Amino acid sequence: MALPAQETTEEGAQWGNIGADRLRSLIERIERLEEERKSLGSDIKDIYAEAKSAGYDVKVIRQLIRIRKQEPADVEEQETLLDVYRRALGM
Repeated sequence: MALPAQETTEEGAQWGNIGADRLRSLIERIERLEEERKSLGSDIKDIYAEAKSAGYDVKVIRQLIRIRKQEPADVEEQETLLDVYRRALGM
């Protein structure tokens, strides 16, 4: 596949129809956000470690967070089905 000829305009370097300055800006923004996500992930990991050292069950905390993200009606339906299935199994 042949690459388009490189052009230069007053607005900045161009490669075909792709503005190099705009592309660079987008990539740099993504890289900054990736770094922020990495930092936030590390912070969250530290909070889970703090919870564990305080005696909390991290698996249960993760489950609670997952449940809180759901719609209340969906949570109620899942809990009802879980209860029905437990009773069917004699639990």
